Order: sequence, then C-alpha cells, then structure tokens
Amino acid sequence: MNIIIPMAGMGKRMRPHTLTTPKPLLPIAGKPIVQRLVEDIASVCKETIDEVAFIIGDFGHEVELELIKIAESVGAEGRIYYQEEALGTAHAVMCATPALTGEVIVAFADTLFKAEFDLDKTADGTIWVHKVANPSQFGVVKLDEQNHITDFIEKPVEFVSDLAIIGIYYFKDGDNLLSEIQYLIDNDVREKGEYQLTNALENMKNKGLVFKPGEVEEWLDCGNKDATVLTNQRILEIKRNEFDNSHVNGKNACTIIEPCFIADDVRIENSTIGPHVSIGKGSVILGSNISNSIIQSSCTIENIDFTNSMIGNHVTINGQGKELSIGDYSTLK
Repeated sequence: MNIIIPMAGMGKRMRPHTLTTPKPLLPIAGKPIVQRLVEDIASVCKETIDEVAFIIGDFGHEVELELIKIAESVGAEGRIYYQEEALGTAHAVMCATPALTGEVIVAFADTLFKAEFDLDKTADGTIWVHKVANPSQFGVVKLDEQNHITDFIEKPVEFVSDLAIIGIYYFKDGDNLLSEIQYLIDNDVREKGEYQLTNALENMKNKGLVFKPGEVEEWLDCGNKDATVLTNQRILEIKRNEFDNSHVNGKNACTIIEPCFIADDVRIENSTIGPHVSIGKGSVILGSNISNSIIQSSCTIENIDFTNSMIGNHVTINGQGKELSIGDYSTLK
C-alpha cells in the first residue's frame, strides 16, 4: 500500500508561523503534524506501507530529508513529488502519479484524527467523514439506505448533508483514481477554478464504483492558530501516556500540570507549566505561568503569564502578553 500526502499549500491562515516553516512540519506535542498523520495512518490501517509520497512546494533540501526519515520510521520508502502551481486537490494528488497504483491512501496534511477502524475492502474505496455544524465550509457526502455514498458535493451553499470529508481516502485501485483525475485535466473540468478531487470521485461513483463512509471519533484541524493549539491539547490528552516530564517536574521550583510535552534539554525555573503545553528543545522558561500553548525550540521566556498561545522558534519574550501568536526570531519586551 502507498500513502500519498499532498502538502504543498502555503498555509496562509497560519502566518506568521508558516513564513519560515511549512505548516505540516509545525510541531504538535513534540512531533511535526505530518509525522503524527503518517504514524496514525500506519497504525490504524494495519497494512504494510510500501511508499509514502509527499507532494510539496519548494521547501528546501533539509525538509525533504526530514520527510524521507518520517516515511522510513514506519518502514516505508519516502519519495518527494512537487506541485509547482496550486490547481486544486485533484491536481495535487496527480503530481504523485507513480504512487497511484494498487491500494492507496490519500491524506491531506492539515488534519489529524482519532479513530479505530479496519479497511473495508468490500468497497472500491472509503471516504472518512465527520459530522460538522457548518457543512458549507467543507466537501460533504450523501448516503443511501445501504450506507453507500451517493453524492460528493464541494462546499454546498444549501444544506444537503452534515457529513464532512476530512481529507483521508482509501482506494482499492489507485489506477482508477488516476484515470479520472486525468480526465478532469484533459477536459479542463474545474470547480471554482480548480481541479477538485470530489469531481473525480463523483465520476468514479457514476461508473459503478462503490464508496463507503468511514467515521472517525475525533477530527483535529490544524487550519489556524487557535485550531492548532486545540489540536495540541487533544493530542496531549489522547496520547498522555507517551509523555514523561520527570526530568523537569518539581526541580528549580517548577511545577508541571500534566499532560505536557517538554523536550529533554528544556530549562524551567520558578514557573508553572500546563496543562496542555508543548515546549521544544533548547528553550528556557523563567518565572512564568503558561497553559494551553505551543512553544517551539530555542525560546527564552521570562516573567510572563499566557495561555492559548503559539510561539515560534528562537523567540525572546519578557513580561508581556495574555494570548500570543509570535513567529520565528521575534522579540517581545
């Protein structure tokens, strides 16, 4: 089985954090978003992963090496493909054409999930969905009495369904998907100016292929700062047994309220940290009270209380702020 991860987007809603780091590489509870996504898919699908295909923009050689290591960590080969122009979800998937063969999972790298499922190989594909309050912001599916998907609708103006497509798909035969995407591009079939994966799925369904919904217990979005901080909170809760902070808890007048992720070389003094705080390597926290926040690596934070915040790498903060969103190499005094 191959996993295809389209992740070439600019992440504009996550600025300033994505000005220097691609959004899928932002840390959630100590690991990049895309690493947690790949690990979770490998864990729940219970299949041998042959290749993880990452579709990126010009992210640089170091990022590409990091992505290949992520694939290798689940026993797969990592390969890099490029999307040079943002032409929609279907176009993004087609950029990894060599990987579109045999069994394929396509997973967009701005979402995490909590789920326990087995792949239903009686159908031609599975589309994972989650009930949402405002379906007009998402692609949605409609179902019949047999629990088969009858329609794929991209961001409906009027209510047709509240089952939102979360961005994770299983295809029994990737060649079928490739053929339909090629049809969209050859015939310039666009929706809102882009080649949409939902249109390819609709064509496959009209040709008699059967798609079933797969439901996740929890859908964790990383689309903006607040959503990413909330996702960090949920991952810390869901995977709390992974984290051991005994190397800092109770030392130097430091109190850790679990769950938290604190890198091994972080120094904390006269501070209360948590709950739901992630702190990257090399950071120093002095005289502060911090909860529900993400702090990346090599930061120095002194004499401040804040919550619901996201702090980039190499940031210096002294004595200001209640709720912060600060990008890399910034100073706030």
